[in-house]
Amino acid sequence: MDAGALLQLMVLGVALAVTVPLLGRWLAAVYDTGQPAPLDRLFLPVEQRLYRWCGIDPDREQRWDAYARSVLMFGLVGIVGLYGLLRLQGHLPLNPTGRSGVGPLVSFNAAVSFVTNTNWQAYAGESTLSHLSQMAGLTVQNFVSAAVGMAVGAAVIRGFARSGSATIGNFWIDTVRSVTRVLLPLSIVLALFLVSQGVIQNLHGLQPVTGIDGTTQVVPGGPVASQIAIKQLGTNGGGFFNANAAHPFENPGPLSNLVQVWAILALPLAFPLAFGRLVGDRRQGRVLLAVMVGLWLTSVLVATYAETGGNSRAPAGVTQAPTTELAGGGWMEGTETRFGAAGCGLWAATTTATSSGSINCQHDSMTAVGGGTAMVNILLGELSPGGVGVGLMGLVVYAVLAVFVAGLMVGRTPEYLGKKIQATEVKLAMLYLLAAPAAILALAAASVVAGPGQAGIANPGPHGLSEVLYAFGSGAGNNGSAFGGLAAGSDWYGITVGLAMLIGRFLLIVPALGLAGSLAAKAKVPVTAGTFPTHTPLFAGLVAGVVLIVAGLTFFPALALGPMLEALQS
Repeated sequence: MDAGALLQLMVLGVALAVTVPLLGRWLAAVYDTGQPAPLDRLFLPVEQRLYRWCGIDPDREQRWDAYARSVLMFGLVGIVGLYGLLRLQGHLPLNPTGRSGVGPLVSFNAAVSFVTNTNWQAYAGESTLSHLSQMAGLTVQNFVSAAVGMAVGAAVIRGFARSGSATIGNFWIDTVRSVTRVLLPLSIVLALFLVSQGVIQNLHGLQPVTGIDGTTQVVPGGPVASQIAIKQLGTNGGGFFNANAAHPFENPGPLSNLVQVWAILALPLAFPLAFGRLVGDRRQGRVLLAVMVGLWLTSVLVATYAETGGNSRAPAGVTQAPTTELAGGGWMEGTETRFGAAGCGLWAATTTATSSGSINCQHDSMTAVGGGTAMVNILLGELSPGGVGVGLMGLVVYAVLAVFVAGLMVGRTPEYLGKKIQATEVKLAMLYLLAAPAAILALAAASVVAGPGQAGIANPGPHGLSEVLYAFGSGAGNNGSAFGGLAAGSDWYGITVGLAMLIGRFLLIVPALGLAGSLAAKAKVPVTAGTFPTHTPLFAGLVAGVVLIVAGLTFFPALALGPMLEALQS
């Protein structure tokens, strides 16, 4: 890594160190239903009007099963509504380029993708969707799908914070507050900043523009900045343009690039600090934050080192040394010269460690180690730091498993935050941990042996397997990024990846809410001399070790045949 790459990482670290604690404090205030929240005078009138319009009783809380049913029904309504909007867009307004209705398979895949916060895109946005579909369809789902994840994260926190409670909050209140008090204000500020940097924001269609060399080209317009702001803050990742954040109209330069990386990380990293405040022990939140940061930073350093170090199999005559045009050097295939190989490594590791999935370089063109790092991030699950809310949810499940393992080793009933971890909690944790890997491996295996799946693989061999494994990992991990070379728009992958998205979203949320409900109903037990401390570096190492061991045992055979074999061949 050169000095520029280190400086970039240091500036990002300082920005996160300053803002994440403030956001953690704000999130704790937003989701602490027992206390007045700051700026209630500003937000409450708007929220109360929404509650009246929607028939929501703000004083009524839900049991975990009712909370889960609300999540599922809200998701179903979102999928049906977005599917209908995409199919009918040719007959609707705000369509200056005359886009026709989207086909049934792509509409299904896109609807599932955006409602599950995956944002997998099997189409080119600028040539497929109308402005209305981008705004009322995709951007709205960027807000509400992120808000659902935040609401679930808040409900899981209450499971640990409460004692002898039959309820874990109100899904509708949590979702509304997530939008009005967190996502919307931050998105407005970020969108205005992006516009100042050159990200377009208008309702124009295709505009002819004459360049400085006298040639004329057609430039697309649209409400881009407003969508990019929430796509990053909500760890959504779906871009207005097919090239995503590698497109200069979405990400004009190094400053916008760095701020967007901050936006991807800020809220997921703030949730552990909110967790610590709400459970009454800030040390617990700092331990979980340390695990998140440790896993993320390791992947950043590995991916950046791999990309800036170059590719040993580069064709003769291809320079990878630093030059005037190639600051920092490294492997530049599929990489924007505006950001360089170091910018690619930082973004790729960040976007796959979260559930963002946005890209500023082509992951399929990365080195075997760099691309393999991105894939491993996804296969670890949404926890390093993961998506907004759901990242904390996943890490807490691993923490429960870690204290269970520690309890087995010392021969006593495991406890976490004063709650005994017993058979019910372990079963729910295992349901959570097995759902996504089962979907990834089963669907990937079917794809490499079934005729329709094989027909969609453009690169047979280890790299082709990597592309398939990455696709289903991205779908079940609700990430949305992809390796190229796979026929993502085919019937086979449109349906199977859509199925992976549904499993990875809802079959994880339901057992997590069940775990929260079970723990909320339990009384807290007093701390004794035999209580295993969960606020120490030792516990942080134990949780990180459990994450790596579980993922390693689950995916090592597949990784050995894909990116690892490819790296050994290079």
